[in-house]
Amino acid sequence: MSTSLAIALFAGGLALSALSSLVLSTALDRIGARLGFSEGLLGIVTAVGADAPEIAAAVTALSAGRSDVGVGVVLGSNVFNVAALLGLSAMIAGRVRIHRRGLLFQGAMGLVATVIAVALVLGAVSGAVAFVVLLAAFVPYIVVSALGPRRMKALLPATRVSEFLCAAMAAQERDARAPEHARRADRQDALATIPALFAVVVGSIAMVRSAQTLGDRWHVPGVIVGTLVLATVTGVPNVLAAIRLARAGRGSAVVSETLNSNTANVLIGLCLPALVGGLKVSTGRVALEAWWLLGITVLALVLTGFRGRLRRWEGAVIIAAYAGFVAAIVP
Repeated sequence: MSTSLAIALFAGGLALSALSSLVLSTALDRIGARLGFSEGLLGIVTAVGADAPEIAAAVTALSAGRSDVGVGVVLGSNVFNVAALLGLSAMIAGRVRIHRRGLLFQGAMGLVATVIAVALVLGAVSGAVAFVVLLAAFVPYIVVSALGPRRMKALLPATRVSEFLCAAMAAQERDARAPEHARRADRQDALATIPALFAVVVGSIAMVRSAQTLGDRWHVPGVIVGTLVLATVTGVPNVLAAIRLARAGRGSAVVSETLNSNTANVLIGLCLPALVGGLKVSTGRVALEAWWLLGITVLALVLTGFRGRLRRWEGAVIIAAYAGFVAAIVP
């Protein structure tokens, strides 16, 4: 494959994957609304749909035996998500506000996923253990999100835990659904999901293969290709959505999109391939990425939770942390 052809293939794969991801996430949101999903569950479903390019790129690389690229995509995407979806959104919109209970509920799940990712990459746990533990945490999270505050209040006994969960879900429910996705699905939305998912996969395969070719030709380490190139370009649709939500004053939706996307990346893009084919990572740069992901996640949660909002200067701190991340991993 010539260099010009690889560049063209990368650009075409990026465009196809990004546009198809937008179609997929919109269709899933509308289908969920028609099926009566709670706002919390809608947020999870649409986050997974918007995350499809990142997941598909990671799985493609891992299945091709390029663990350095695949792991780099997941870790790099998650660090980029925290910096861009939260930090950049706060700088552009002025602030990202969320109720502390909602942040605790969503942040706990995001932090668990991050810790598991770090443990898996460092070899502290096997793929099977990481997958089972994360699934055991994520399933109850999905169930609570699916019930919503009203059904939880009716089904669960009145305890401090149930009151906390109801308050957290109520805070998320107030601004979770985007106005442009609020209408119910029609037949076109249902028919669009499979072709859109297929197009995301095809576009991601094209991106990964062409990026690997260019990286090898230009002597760029695979971990850099995955962490900085693929992780960044596949996250652009999520960034645009987060900025739009932040400017609309819907901070809970921004935080939900960030943390749910990161959890989906770890579960589907990292733990599942590790469960099926194992995970072989030997470079110390990947370990650095894992620890940096944990650090920037904790930093973002602390800054957001201190006053229940993330302001411009706090967003700038998070972006500065991402700049340090880039400087640390570039040889």
